Amino acid sequence: MNSNAWFTGTGIFAALCLENFFKNQITFTKILTGLPTRSGRNGKENPSAVELKANSLGLAVTRTGKLNDSPEILQALEQEKPDVIFVIDFGQIIKEPFLSLPRFGCWNIHPSLLPAYRGAAPIQRALMNGSEQSGVSLFRLVKAMDAGEIIAQEKIKISRELSASDLYAELSRAGVEISVKALKNLPALNLMPQNDSLATYAEKINKNEFELSSSMTAENFLNVVRALDMSGGAYINFKGKRLKIWRGKLRNDVKTETPGQVLIFEGRPVFTCSDYGAELLEVQAEGKKKTSGAEWARGNLN
Repeated sequence: MNSNAWFTGTGIFAALCLENFFKNQITFTKILTGLPTRSGRNGKENPSAVELKANSLGLAVTRTGKLNDSPEILQALEQEKPDVIFVIDFGQIIKEPFLSLPRFGCWNIHPSLLPAYRGAAPIQRALMNGSEQSGVSLFRLVKAMDAGEIIAQEKIKISRELSASDLYAELSRAGVEISVKALKNLPALNLMPQNDSLATYAEKINKNEFELSSSMTAENFLNVVRALDMSGGAYINFKGKRLKIWRGKLRNDVKTETPGQVLIFEGRPVFTCSDYGAELLEVQAEGKKKTSGAEWARGNLN
């Protein structure tokens, strides 16, 4: 399906959406992404997740700094007059004339059921809060953050086993699915205003939130683990070093009066929380590769 639409995005969620659009045979007349970051002594160039995904799909991509400061892109906007500009996980505030010049405006796929979890980390915050339901919203961008009219939404149930990486994949798929339907129904759109009084906010994850504490309940401990598996991983301090916890499960048969220990139960490592235990299924010691908790324990809990 050909559409007179642009795609604008930078991060992992945007890259997953681009891939799903490609699978649904949606083509874009222009794909815009942020400039590469640089790392290391030699300033190695690290292209955005969207650029890497576009390259793997054989799609042309245009790098941009601040969108509103680019004369070339502003000129292309005036000349091409796209019907829709998708702006997903882009990391920039979109201003005029981008908001108004496209015939149907700028659309965002947001991984939450707006107005809940507006902001930077909706998937992570939903999981950290132990939410049992999530979803995805397709909405039209306005100046206020994540406050535009809803075009479509889809709900998704969150099981205790679902991690952020699982939700990224599922919500990008669902978001693209409702977007494809909306594109096919143009020009008919049934826009629904958001109720701002019900808005909640998903603030960016702070560095100190990655450290897991013995004061947490086991459920809270595991919620943070699964919430941060796409953000670098949550960790405990073990013998003065960080031990990242990638996967775990509740052990309500384990209870101790001394929280904060890593003990062996039935041959498997369990972190004692304030109420029950959290079995460590997959871990990563500093400078090491990921491994099963049981394998790590054999070499570290003798």
